[in-house]
Amino acid sequence: RTENCDLHLCFSLNLTFIDLIFSSLTAPPTVRIIHSGHACNVEEERYTERVYTIREGETLELACLVSGHPRPQIRWTKTAGSASDRFQDSSVFNETLRITRIQRLQGGRYYCKAENGLGSPAIKSIRVDVYYLDDPIITVHQSIGEAKEQFYYERTVFLRCMANSNPPVRYSWRRGQEFLSQGLDKGVEIYEPFFTQGETKILKLKNLRPQDYANYSCIASVRNVCGIANKNVLFKLSNKTASPTIKLLVEDPIVVNPGQTVTLVCVTSGGDPTPTLTWVHSTDELPKKSVLNGGTLTLPAISIEEAGVYSCVASNNVGNPAKKSTTIVVRGLKKGRFWITPDPYHNDDNIQIGREVKISCQVEATPPEELLFSWLKNGRPLRSSERMVITHTDPEVQPGTTNLDIIDLKFTDFGTYTCVAVLKNGGIPEISIDVNISSTTVPPELTVPRDKSPLVVQEGDTVELQCLVSGKPKPIILWSRADKEVPMPDGGLQTESYDGALRIVNVSREMTGTYRCATSQYNGFNVKPREALVELTVQYPPAVEPLFTEIRQGLGRAFTLNCRMLRAHPSKVLKYEWKLGTRLLTMGQLDQRDETDYHVRALNREGYGEYTCEVTNEAGAGACRFLVTGRAYAPEFYYDTYSALWQNRPRVYGFKLQWTQQNPLSVDRIVAYRLGIKQVNTNNHTAIFQAKIPMEGAIAKGELITHNLTELIKPEAYLVRLTPITRFGEGDSTDRTIRYSGENSPNLLWECSFEDEAVCMFTQDKTDDFDWTRHSAATRDTKYTPNTGPSSDRVGSKQGFYMYIETSRPRLEGEKARLLTPTFNVAPKSPYGTVTSSPTYCFGFYYHMYGKHIGALNAYLRQKGQSGADSSVWTLVGNQGDRWKQAKVNIHPTASFQLVLEGIRGPGIEGDIAIDDVTIEEGECKDPPHNSKCFFGKGGGHDLYIIQNQSIRKRQGL
Repeated sequence: RTENCDLHLCFSLNLTFIDLIFSSLTAPPTVRIIHSGHACNVEEERYTERVYTIREGETLELACLVSGHPRPQIRWTKTAGSASDRFQDSSVFNETLRITRIQRLQGGRYYCKAENGLGSPAIKSIRVDVYYLDDPIITVHQSIGEAKEQFYYERTVFLRCMANSNPPVRYSWRRGQEFLSQGLDKGVEIYEPFFTQGETKILKLKNLRPQDYANYSCIASVRNVCGIANKNVLFKLSNKTASPTIKLLVEDPIVVNPGQTVTLVCVTSGGDPTPTLTWVHSTDELPKKSVLNGGTLTLPAISIEEAGVYSCVASNNVGNPAKKSTTIVVRGLKKGRFWITPDPYHNDDNIQIGREVKISCQVEATPPEELLFSWLKNGRPLRSSERMVITHTDPEVQPGTTNLDIIDLKFTDFGTYTCVAVLKNGGIPEISIDVNISSTTVPPELTVPRDKSPLVVQEGDTVELQCLVSGKPKPIILWSRADKEVPMPDGGLQTESYDGALRIVNVSREMTGTYRCATSQYNGFNVKPREALVELTVQYPPAVEPLFTEIRQGLGRAFTLNCRMLRAHPSKVLKYEWKLGTRLLTMGQLDQRDETDYHVRALNREGYGEYTCEVTNEAGAGACRFLVTGRAYAPEFYYDTYSALWQNRPRVYGFKLQWTQQNPLSVDRIVAYRLGIKQVNTNNHTAIFQAKIPMEGAIAKGELITHNLTELIKPEAYLVRLTPITRFGEGDSTDRTIRYSGENSPNLLWECSFEDEAVCMFTQDKTDDFDWTRHSAATRDTKYTPNTGPSSDRVGSKQGFYMYIETSRPRLEGEKARLLTPTFNVAPKSPYGTVTSSPTYCFGFYYHMYGKHIGALNAYLRQKGQSGADSSVWTLVGNQGDRWKQAKVNIHPTASFQLVLEGIRGPGIEGDIAIDDVTIEEGECKDPPHNSKCFFGKGGGHDLYIIQNQSIRKRQGL
């Protein structure tokens, strides 16, 4: 026993060794999901799963509670609630999943997966159902067969009401203050179209009468589930009611130059109610710099990309929306190109005297009908003649093309021909293209320099593939892969080059292969393409495994390190070197093998460190790294300790700390543990208590070690760090936080204040109607039912947690929620391990039963091996006031047992029942509940105290 007090941190440490190896300590994971946050309701769907109902905009909070050793890792995932929901692409690695302001698309099935490497992963799911109600919309339609000039002089009118909701909405109609229903008025018919599946309600006014001109209200309701109020919309029907009509005060099309400001004006010419006007673009979105003011849309400094169809839409929910459109055309010229076509009647691609030659010029123009071409020879205008034939393609065909046919080429025809493209009304810069026709104008040829194929480079280099182009004029070169299905480095299937070179930055091994360069017809000869091939080989250093491995070994032990080569180019000449730090151990060459080993026969202290195996080729080296260390693995805390909290003193408490050692035999014997403890809520780093816990003998795999912490100050929480120590030095540390919950007595067997999300291993009964809910006053939403339920936990904290039953809709009177404690074993009192007489335990808890609709709270004893109904030990009915009260009862189980707490829903929603600070103590109940009188008496199996209106009634023989 050691004691140390420093800066108000005082601990007394007791160490207990359990020399047994518990096979049950290493256990596969189990998992269950509990909820908090703003749930409207949580219920079990028979044979399927739990359903969590929540209102849109509230906070979803789900906790995944696990058991198992080693401590399981937790992962939250979600199935797709809709195509636009991307939660399923991510995961949450945390016990608690929290979504603030949840939206309808986030509903769906959520999965909690826990795994610790033992057995199969444990998976539980819960379906989240998000409730919402949008504002309803009324649309008005006429009978098409009776349509006349004036919309509402015909006989039949349909008012359609629609609202998006979950759960399905219910509609009701009102004319003025009068509620309308089917059958009460022969002129009114109310029905739901089959194809809408209840999403729409139609009010049909037959043989329209004067009294039918009125204010109509559609009320949408989801019956106040989750506190969602009804929503309504008003529509005024009169003899002036009409669908919208509009006018566009602009031309169609509108032809403008780039940079001009365009203003589109749309006005309503009819419609009641007054229509609303909106503008839409053919690309669905208006330009970012556009300005919308009512029906006027202004597009400042318009660009070619902003051209297109703009539509004005008017809507007033009467009939169909009105829509009129105009097209904005932004003038421009782009992509000027040319090509030369030799005489097609000769198999010679060269230009020769006496033969025909054609020059073609192509330009993209907007609008195409304004495109004008002209030709110049040596700067002088050229007109069409018998030998110089100028033709143009149809202006409606894009891009526009003009051709100059030179018949019977003469020496005097050599010169520079210029194609000029302009738009008819000016304002746009012209495009001019020069083409030289002379004795030196020859078709192109492609060659690859000798030293440019095959081309061998290192991965990561910048490489330039070169095709030399001869001829005049030089055409555009098109690069592609020889395998046309393989993309180029930029992701496309083809890359243009004006100088014949293809430049690749940061070349990778995937770019190895054959590349094709070919001439295009543009800016050159319109002849069969010339082609050439370039071989590219990318060398890369060896890829090896493992890249890094940590190996933990004790002194004197033998082990082998293995490094394997996966791929390399070139792969024939591979050398390897083994090093420890900078010291060379061995070297050699991989001939027919793809791996190399290094053996250590007996590890000594100098053998600890980083081992490196480098495998090299011409392109570089790949390295396997191994860190050989004597550090012990981290201990693994045991979180399923039964009754970990103990010690009953006014200001301090104790905690039973338990752990197992991970892989204890892999390194030297663990001689001690270093224990560090620090208060969680202090920033003073010096206020850390440390102690060394010696270990006698070797620790076996799975052996449970127990260490008792005492003198922990109530109600502080502590961060505990545990570090194993061997003769090598300190190993890996493990941290955990321990928290105080509840007041304890010397005979306390078990207690629960619900502060931990695991709720002390309480479970929900699968045979009841609904669940108990863990909540705190800080998170519970009381606006649904403000006149029931506690305003704090039992000790008065709004951050503290308790369990309660939520009695709001859809709960019904008489429905039950049952909460089960863990199973407790009856401790034998005789040295032979038999139970000589029925032991006595004191079962205690605090309850809060406030509200005019309070039902009942019952407690039952359930014993193993005893068939039939559970035995009632405590019951209370009705409103007990807005305060916490305590109940205690003696129980006398004869076998393993559980306690069952049952809450029963009363006649209304103001009937929430809460419990907190549940305890089981050995021996009889010592102290009666506060502010009450106690009467003792023996019953058949237990003594019962019912606390009601500050009095106690005694029952026997239950």
